[in-house]
Amino acid sequence: MTETIECDVAIIGAGPAGLSAAIRLMQCAEEAGAAAPNVMVLEKGVEVGAHILSGCVLEPRALNELIPDWEEKGAPLNTPATKDSFRFLTEHKSHTLPTPPQMKNHGNYIISLSQFCRWLGEQAEAMGVQIFPGFAAAETIIEDGVIKGVRTGAMGLDKEGKPKDGHQPPMEIRAKHTLFAEGCRGSLSKQLMSAFDLRKDCDPQTYGIGIKEVWEIPAELSKPGEVIHTVGWPLQSDTYGGSFIYHMSENKLAIGFVVGLDYANPYLDPYMEFQRFKHHPSIRPLLENATRLQYGARALNEGGYQSIPKLTMPGGSLIGCAAGFLNVPKIKGTHTAMKSGMLAAEAAFKTIAEEGQTLAGYESAIEDSWVWRELKAVRNIRPSFHKGLWAGLAYSALDTFVLLGKAPWTFKNHADYSALTPANKANPIAYPAPDGKISFDRTSSVYLSNTNHEENQPVHLVLQNPETPQDVNWPVYAGPEARYCPAGVYEYLEDGAGGKRLHINAQNCVHCKTCDIKDPAQNIQWVPPEGGGGPIYTEM
Repeated sequence: MTETIECDVAIIGAGPAGLSAAIRLMQCAEEAGAAAPNVMVLEKGVEVGAHILSGCVLEPRALNELIPDWEEKGAPLNTPATKDSFRFLTEHKSHTLPTPPQMKNHGNYIISLSQFCRWLGEQAEAMGVQIFPGFAAAETIIEDGVIKGVRTGAMGLDKEGKPKDGHQPPMEIRAKHTLFAEGCRGSLSKQLMSAFDLRKDCDPQTYGIGIKEVWEIPAELSKPGEVIHTVGWPLQSDTYGGSFIYHMSENKLAIGFVVGLDYANPYLDPYMEFQRFKHHPSIRPLLENATRLQYGARALNEGGYQSIPKLTMPGGSLIGCAAGFLNVPKIKGTHTAMKSGMLAAEAAFKTIAEEGQTLAGYESAIEDSWVWRELKAVRNIRPSFHKGLWAGLAYSALDTFVLLGKAPWTFKNHADYSALTPANKANPIAYPAPDGKISFDRTSSVYLSNTNHEENQPVHLVLQNPETPQDVNWPVYAGPEARYCPAGVYEYLEDGAGGKRLHINAQNCVHCKTCDIKDPAQNIQWVPPEGGGGPIYTEM
């Protein structure tokens, strides 16, 4: 039995964009002296913030616009950024480089984005927004070419099709307008881009994989507010990536590593690059007598300005990282995601009042906003690294200090999966075994992500062709799934006939979406699991 609920606006995803949109919708009604709209937010995580992961240094520009009195309302922005450094690492040395202006953080805050989203959720609910955590939108309702809402998955049903104890039945949410705020590589957003041809006038989106840990370090090593970024070792110069180290309050340290998913070598293992990085002589002393508290991973958009798709379609719109508003050189996307949600909310309020279908004014509002100017100015920096680290750094300096972001050209982006080189043309990489103190295996890391999925639920990592792993991925690319997944979901086992077969440990999945992006045959489709499964982040 499917329950049908009607609302004015359905928002898919309780991240910064979705919650900002919900709050702004309620504000628009207050400002107009109108009745509050019926706003529903569906969140696939078991609670708001459970699936949220970011660096994260927050630029409060959008927050200042949305909730000017956020400090009085207890927003968890407790650690102002006080010091920046940018370093180039060799295997044994650390060399300080000038900090690029986009990476300077005066006026910003080191935060936990999962905690910030919990706070945003509280603000939204206080204004009358209905938030439904644990409900994954599994299908978009499209009738006569118009989006009419979404359906949730068949969560927690017994053999007779009835909800198990403690589980809600699947729902059909029908809305006058639906905002898709699923985050990077959202499953429904991906389908809509194909169904409505939203990417016809833009470049392919490109991505990175971000892997993060939170540690409690000795008090004498804690420097709340210090921000460190590195490039160089352990990555080769032809691979885009680097690290972040953020000193938080309460002796906590956020440390992570990002690898661009346009890397070529199928033997590269982003998870093991991060584990190796932590053993650098300038990093290891921070962690030697520390305690690891939490682990997680998430893909992030890197395509920027030239990869933003058409944002609207009849009955629906894309906001936040579902569309791809991350500013890569600045290493920030929360402020731009929030602003896109706010602008979409303003357009949605007006469109619903006028009984329209396609959001009038949302795309033009984005193009007239500081979001568009910010992304356009840095559009060439990330793709300049396609020629390698040194070429990228040199061009970035030229673009920033001489051209001032106004170059008369725009570099192109290319799909990440197409960059992978066959294994017989690549050099294998030997990684040192984790020591269990500074570096760790995948299993112990996934444990610290609090990941859980219902037993006996359908596997949410779907192979379009079950034969492709053993026919293509193993013989041609040496089984890259086992390396690019940061959670040990994919492993190749003996098939009993002298070959290999792919085994999927779906219960380990931390919802990073890397497999959906990097699979060389585009054979893996990530779909929402049932019943709020996945990680439960509290510190990320």
